Amino acid sequence: MINIENLTKFYGNNRAVNNISFTINDNEILGFLGPNGAGKSTTMNMIAGYLPMSGGTVTICGTDISREPVKAKRKIGYLPQDPPVYPDMRVKEYMSFCAGLKKIPRSQKKDEIKRVMELLKITDVKDKLIKNLSGGYKRRVGFAQAILGNPEFIILDEPTVGLDPNQVIEVRNIIRDLKKNHSVIFSSHILSEVSEVCDRVVIINKGDIRAIDTIENLEKSYGTSLILHIKVKGSKTKAASIIEMTDGVKEITSIDEEGENIFSFTTQLDGDAEEIRRSIMSELLKNKVDIEEIYTDKPNLENVFIELINRPAKSGNLMELLDEIVPEENTDSESDESDEKEENE
Repeated sequence: MINIENLTKFYGNNRAVNNISFTINDNEILGFLGPNGAGKSTTMNMIAGYLPMSGGTVTICGTDISREPVKAKRKIGYLPQDPPVYPDMRVKEYMSFCAGLKKIPRSQKKDEIKRVMELLKITDVKDKLIKNLSGGYKRRVGFAQAILGNPEFIILDEPTVGLDPNQVIEVRNIIRDLKKNHSVIFSSHILSEVSEVCDRVVIINKGDIRAIDTIENLEKSYGTSLILHIKVKGSKTKAASIIEMTDGVKEITSIDEEGENIFSFTTQLDGDAEEIRRSIMSELLKNKVDIEEIYTDKPNLENVFIELINRPAKSGNLMELLDEIVPEENTDSESDESDEKEENE
């Protein structure tokens, strides 16, 4: 098990990661999600021991990475956002170099390099200089070095960036297979990819954890609004106005142009979906806006992600918020009364 407790990172006065805690279980794939600048890569760099932490602890399979860094790092395979490859090395030379760094025994070295090169399908470029490879191949070479030596814990930061669709599918299958013998944490901006391969997800924003759970539980807990998709032909402005003014429509979350005067609207509903749908259809037809397609959909990870990211970091009911505000107002009031008293005196 990998245990992260109260992990914090400051850059000067800026707190990039704010006292976060979570675990990664044995034989588990944990997705690590967040918008750009959320603190994902900083967190992964600290877990890998690449970046010093300002506070907290990271324990890798029973070893504290701050107290015994060499021992802990031997249990980690890491693919950072920018693959750690040497451009002037040939692929096979680089793999041999990495095997040496990882102290893979000489008797196992050749077979282990062959195994990971075949797994990532880079054997055909083994004699090429890394600088002459495409971005996708460079990432696969970086992935190969991460799993070289069969470490217990694999960290993957955006492992499918730059890969073509076939390569993406292959890499997803590799990540699934890694679960049999490893614990895996990986970040991705492709939420469908996370949904397909992860057992649980951590959602982080501005250095704070917003949620940790299975995707199924998150969709049940946070995806309370049904989604209505409508494709219309006609005036975009008129259609948007009708949809927005219909009782039960919380908001229009996106509008996409599908063709000449053809627009798709995605909306969040709050109420009886069938009744809301009938009301929208009736008003659109009355106003001579043709309906090309209309259907409801249950919330998915993307909807949950957007909702959690857009929520304030500290949530509370109205009374709690007022309690936070009132003392400040009282202080000002007392200060004003004191000033007035001094003036009178």
